[in-house]
Amino acid sequence: MKRGTSRDIRTANRYEVLRRIIARSPASRQELAAATGLSLATVATLVGELLGLGLLTEAGFEDSAGGRPRGLVAVHRSGGALIGVDIAETWVRVELFDLALTVRARAEERIRPTGIRPEQVAARVAAAVDAVVAQAGAAGARVLGTGICVPGPVDRDRGTAGYAAHGDRPEVPLLGLLAEHLGHPLYLDSPLRASVTAEQWFGAARGRGDAVVVTLGTGVGAGLALGGGLHRGAGDRAGEWGHTTLVLDGRPCPCGDRGCVEAYVGAPGILRNLRERSPDSPLLRPGDQTATLDALGRGAAEGDPVALAVVHDTARFLGAATAGLVQLLDPEVVVLSGWVAAALGEPLLTEVRAAVGRHALRRSFTATEIVLSTVPTDPVCLGAAVLALEGALRSVGTPRTTPGPPPPRT
Repeated sequence: MKRGTSRDIRTANRYEVLRRIIARSPASRQELAAATGLSLATVATLVGELLGLGLLTEAGFEDSAGGRPRGLVAVHRSGGALIGVDIAETWVRVELFDLALTVRARAEERIRPTGIRPEQVAARVAAAVDAVVAQAGAAGARVLGTGICVPGPVDRDRGTAGYAAHGDRPEVPLLGLLAEHLGHPLYLDSPLRASVTAEQWFGAARGRGDAVVVTLGTGVGAGLALGGGLHRGAGDRAGEWGHTTLVLDGRPCPCGDRGCVEAYVGAPGILRNLRERSPDSPLLRPGDQTATLDALGRGAAEGDPVALAVVHDTARFLGAATAGLVQLLDPEVVVLSGWVAAALGEPLLTEVRAAVGRHALRRSFTATEIVLSTVPTDPVCLGAAVLALEGALRSVGTPRTTPGPPPPRT
């Protein structure tokens, strides 16, 4: 186990106190001490720092039946902004949040899945960020940070990404390219980590010590929360579950191997399942996998036999692979997240639960809840914004060395 420095511990405590206040605002220092397990003196110091940083505000006193009333603190919603960026294979989605992590503006840029240069991706991201700042009227506000998530391996310290759409360029200096357009702090991370973080703060993993977030999109992965914390792995690459072998010598996968989980339950794999079932199906939308998955989801919800058969086929593979996660990790909850899971919805969830029940040991299965994500916005954008908040808290020193609240808007 790595032993953190006193700065690391202080940052983690500051982050946890702020998380509790965002979850339940306003709150008293006594409530925060009970919720976090920290001493009242420590909480009071941390709250003082967060007030000095302009992230909290005094919110009066709670009603008291006797004795000295307790002072309350709340999130200073207008004390700054956070931005989350989800760079997927076919889009760039950006959301701007206030400090209570409420969405204030959204923007989306479509991109081609192949042939686009890194500089073009950075320009699309910058354009979408400028759009949400303008929509929210936040041009004069303090942007604490922008979290950027991109599929594939990322090196957070060096700011590089191995984004698949960049073809033969395995490492792209993404943060350096973005810094040419954006003037506020930038934080790079994985969409798997962001999705888990969103679920821990606002979704089905809230209050759960051990959780798995299965992200289903064009690609597939599994974000992990173990022992109450985000699990990154020794090389910050944990969660590449989509590239574990499900079928020996099976379908080719974009990673170069064969039979990977992603080849069967990622969006291209599901489209293949549909074409194999019904090559001329009216559910197919040539050249548009998003529209096809949406049509498939609607068909399954309406009882279309082809759609139900495809969902069943997909869930058989997904359930077998998920059963391995359940037995290996023994999580309290498995969350099905991502745009594919949202498109297929309850029919997919029902079939996956049944398939996991067939493959997992009974005690493991009965101890694990399997649910759809309930995060009310793009989980990757939300989680990226939270990770940016964590980065901002890590980068600041004491309140004396940190800028105060943002200037009034003009």
